[in-house]
Amino acid sequence: MPVIVEEPMVVEDDNGEERAALVPSLFPLMPPTLYFSTANEKVELLPAEQRRLLKWKMSTVTPNIVKHTIARSHFKATKRSHDWLGCWGHHMKSPGFKALGEHQKLNHFPGTFEIGRKDRLWRNLSKMQLRFGKKEFSFLPRTFILPQDIKLLRKAWEDGGSTQKWIVKPPASARGMGIQVIHKWSQMPKKRPLLVQKYLQKPYLIGGNKFDLRIYVYVPSYDPLRIYMFSDGLVRFASCKYSSSTKTLGNKFMHLTNYSVNKKNSEYQTNSDNKACQGHKWALKALWLYLGSKGINTTLIWGKIKDIVIKTIIASEPYVNNLLKMHVKTTYSCHELFGFDIMLDENLKPWILEVNISPSLHSNSELDISIKGQMIRDLLNLAGFQIPQREKEISSCTSASSSSNRERTKPDLSADEKVKRAFFLTQPSADQDLVSSVLDVLTPEDVHVLAESEDELSRRGEFERIFPSQSSSRYLRFFECLRYPNILLDQWEQKYWNNRTKCISLLKSFCEKGVHLGTSDPAHMWSRGNYNFWSEREKPTVMSPSRVLVSHQRATDEDLLDSEVATVSSLPGLLSSGSSPGSSVSSSACSSPQPSLTQNLLSQQFSL
Repeated sequence: MPVIVEEPMVVEDDNGEERAALVPSLFPLMPPTLYFSTANEKVELLPAEQRRLLKWKMSTVTPNIVKHTIARSHFKATKRSHDWLGCWGHHMKSPGFKALGEHQKLNHFPGTFEIGRKDRLWRNLSKMQLRFGKKEFSFLPRTFILPQDIKLLRKAWEDGGSTQKWIVKPPASARGMGIQVIHKWSQMPKKRPLLVQKYLQKPYLIGGNKFDLRIYVYVPSYDPLRIYMFSDGLVRFASCKYSSSTKTLGNKFMHLTNYSVNKKNSEYQTNSDNKACQGHKWALKALWLYLGSKGINTTLIWGKIKDIVIKTIIASEPYVNNLLKMHVKTTYSCHELFGFDIMLDENLKPWILEVNISPSLHSNSELDISIKGQMIRDLLNLAGFQIPQREKEISSCTSASSSSNRERTKPDLSADEKVKRAFFLTQPSADQDLVSSVLDVLTPEDVHVLAESEDELSRRGEFERIFPSQSSSRYLRFFECLRYPNILLDQWEQKYWNNRTKCISLLKSFCEKGVHLGTSDPAHMWSRGNYNFWSEREKPTVMSPSRVLVSHQRATDEDLLDSEVATVSSLPGLLSSGSSPGSSVSSSACSSPQPSLTQNLLSQQFSL
């Protein structure tokens, strides 16, 4: 039997301030989370019984900057398959996520290759463009996937004239490998599959050089969807001055901005100062100061980048949530860092070049360390790592793929909560008074979702939450399947974005009474609370599928089963009985637009 090796990771020797190992929740009866420190802080030791649970599964791709950060919180490296709490590793095929225990966090979601592969990114964004128009989705250069798009490409090539340039990429490559810029059909590589993209011929230049931006985007949850952007990032310059001449197209140091390409140029200049505008790599904050000194509105550019990021993540949302339902026992187990590569054209319009689902965290300079170190520390705090309360929570997950385990970890919504979700998923979004009433009576699960969200936001460090936000309601129409938790958080932000003290105080009062753990208090039962409300208004009309909040195009087998079970349930019986396995109404509009379902539930509700 092989010997299991567990070694403590090296911690920097520092005399910094000692911080508590656990961050208490803002709310009573909510679990604390582990604290991850900066290099100039110390983290106190937990009691031995808890400390032995601090195990991190090492991967061949775990970057040093992650190793150093977790070491400061006293994690030990382990190669065991079931007793670790965290892992920063490879993306894996979706069925592999079934092996994750409830106490474990992996730095990926299933299905994010739908934006992480260049061909899938184009397919999904072009699909969104067809639905919502070029005004909303025109931030990815026109792309063709070969061999299937060869005829379309040939026509576009001929229509574009002889001066047009194209950039050719393998669909799943990284670090600039296999990329070339061409202007003749005869230069087209014969190897397939291949992605051919219109080349941005007029980029914004600084000092005569083109550059791109590496933007760090963190998604701790897809349901409800929460998106954060790190306030700093990297600006990566091509190491030769730009020329639009076709004679220069073979010069990768001129036309590609990848660090892995340009570092090989003898003229490449390093930069270790995160405040300096020098060399071929800058901090993003340094770029904003430089552009601001030229009279450029950098807040407007940053806002446009946020818009691109939100829309791109939403394009992946239905795929990821579908696979989460199929393969992951609890959404706690997944979180992901994305590296968005953005280029500014001569008009300062941002264009997305690609999305990296495993962005490089190698730190080759003080500049890299200062930006990536802070970012990873803040990300791990945002992630909300928890210590399992009992040893059996770990041992029970060794048979990770068992169906009984999966059923046990499903959210157990009450019948009242099912009715509330079904109702709000079938209402017209234009009726703001009606939609905002989602906050009038907060059910136990509502309180839990909101408290979890506020806790997470309080740990954001230098990340900014861009979805949901006080101005993100306009993005709800882009969801293929609108989900109830997204409606709830959107309305919460609209009401409390400028008064977090008030909303935290409200949630504290609920959590002190244990509402988020379940209650029979009528004040938190939506059906009873809304009987009087609707008696004063016209009874709501259930909308037809064409008039609900979004179109409903995809439903999983699980969703359909849930809908069928709920449809045949009589509401009085449903409200008086507990939830049975498999009978929950889905939180997604994909599975709840059927008039038969909502009409049955609501018509009986208002006749009570």
